[in-house]
Amino acid sequence: MSDDRQPRSARPARSGGRNEGGRGGSGKGGPRRSNENRPYSRDRKDDRRPRNDEARTADQQKYDGPEIAEWITGKELDRSVADQLKSLPEKLMLRVARHLVAAGELLESDPKVAYQHTLAARGRAGRLAVVREAVGEAAYAAGEYSEALAELRSAKRMNGAHDYVAMMADCERALGRPDRALTLLKNTPRDKFAPPLLAEVLIVEAGARRDRGELDAALRTLENGPINSKSRQPWVARLRYTYAETLLAAGRREDALEWFHRTEAVDVDEITDAGARALEIERSQG
Repeated sequence: MSDDRQPRSARPARSGGRNEGGRGGSGKGGPRRSNENRPYSRDRKDDRRPRNDEARTADQQKYDGPEIAEWITGKELDRSVADQLKSLPEKLMLRVARHLVAAGELLESDPKVAYQHTLAARGRAGRLAVVREAVGEAAYAAGEYSEALAELRSAKRMNGAHDYVAMMADCERALGRPDRALTLLKNTPRDKFAPPLLAEVLIVEAGARRDRGELDAALRTLENGPINSKSRQPWVARLRYTYAETLLAAGRREDALEWFHRTEAVDVDEITDAGARALEIERSQG
């Protein structure tokens, strides 16, 4: 999940989260074309209705999913995930596993195709929570936020896990519903969350506050979190970066500069551009 930013619906597809506003239009409002100058065209109604064999072909392609690289056997799947597929017949289990591995490999580089792989897995094993979770995560990465939210809700109903709560709330933000995001986070117990998940929850909560124009509340949310942790895990850098961005949005440039530097100090994996942001502020002050 990303650091505090506009909901994914406001940015080009990562969902985006969210594809955080500018989604392409559906085309429904476009000009209508007349058949008057198309003497060989069929009736409009016939033009728009696919033949049954065409529909079956499209459905079959969706069911088959994208081609899977030959080197993927399915045995690369994490054991905890593989164990949850064991209720399936062996041949089916391997096919689902291969699609899940392929999706994992493509999640960052080509999330749209990764999503298609998970849909193929769902077509074969949609009753398994681990598969619905994979579909939700891939849909989120591909910017399909409504679909991601629906799939993650299904997974949660199946296994009762709260692991996806931050992603679900981020989807609500992407869909322009920060109030729902905050309600979802408020009603989720956090006392047993591992630090990475808690950090993501705080980042999304602060983002929802910013969506509502509540910058002071967003800052308090982050300040009440472990932003002073001595850990150098990626979640610390992400949390500090979000805090620096929120300070900057609140007009507190000196404080933001300090926290961009403090982010850079722990960002050993360089998952943020904190150093560049600090330099940008310093140059603007010079």
